[in-house]
Amino acid sequence: MREYYLGVDVGSVSTNIILLDNDSNVVVKKYLRTQGKPIEILQKGLREIKNEMDDFIIKGVGTTGSGRQLASIILGADIVKNEITSHAVAAINFVPNVRTVIEIGGQDSKIIILKDGIVTDFAMNTVCAAGTGSFLDRQASRLGIDIQDFGKLALGSKNPVRIAGRCAVFAESDMIHKQQLGHNQEDIVGGLCQALVRNYLTNVGKGKDITEPIVFQGGVAANQGIKNAFEEALGASVFIPEHYDVMGAIGAAILAKEKVKEKKKTNFKGIDIANIEYKVKGFECNDCANMCEVIEIISDNKITARYGDKCGKWTNSLNDNDQKLA
Repeated sequence: MREYYLGVDVGSVSTNIILLDNDSNVVVKKYLRTQGKPIEILQKGLREIKNEMDDFIIKGVGTTGSGRQLASIILGADIVKNEITSHAVAAINFVPNVRTVIEIGGQDSKIIILKDGIVTDFAMNTVCAAGTGSFLDRQASRLGIDIQDFGKLALGSKNPVRIAGRCAVFAESDMIHKQQLGHNQEDIVGGLCQALVRNYLTNVGKGKDITEPIVFQGGVAANQGIKNAFEEALGASVFIPEHYDVMGAIGAAILAKEKVKEKKKTNFKGIDIANIEYKVKGFECNDCANMCEVIEIISDNKITARYGDKCGKWTNSLNDNDQKLA
């Protein structure tokens, strides 16, 4: 029976699921749109894996991303890590001497600075859309082009126009103005790539020591125009790993592999959790000034887990036999 490690990265835009073998090779990769339904999409990914694979066992599970706690509860994760740690671990696995990790996804972007395999600095942008993939998606739609063709068009630009990239709203207005002036599509797309890179380096990368080797990961790394814009702006080579779009999940699986070796067992609840019906509801605890939003996971009319309370009052009130709903 083949042994694998499951890595799950649940984000607001995508849910990434991978299986890693004992040699840290990616055997299965699932890149699914979260669509505001993280549990359903996670279960869908597990069902697909179960249908595609046979005679295998999950030896360990790691979760990351904004929905990592929820995924951990559903799966029975062995380790739960933030995106910074997971992306850094994955990058080190592919480029052992990596010094800088650029990660740009659909809704946020990050920079991670490493020295001797240890994270020494990092920054995240979760506010401005101008430095994320959603910005490119929106502009591609306005231009009437497929986002898949965006990078190829940018490479055809001979004279990229300068587009204001500090704010997504201003960038869009400026792009429309450049269209009205008669600039060709390739030069506008090339200018948009440069605008995103300027925004990233000005906001996320500000004050950071960006040195080679540089690894570029996240969904936007598929855009060759962005890669070239980074290389031009930094005067350095940028490496894109084969599985750039699921690096967070890969890092989570690697960390799970290490954790399970240490504790000699896994908490994984089994692949058949893909068929369990779950409900999620939340309530606000007013017992103190924190006013925590507590999330309850319910299956078979029982509260199977809670999370979100800072003090642990509600989380710890669950007994081993679960609580039957009134």
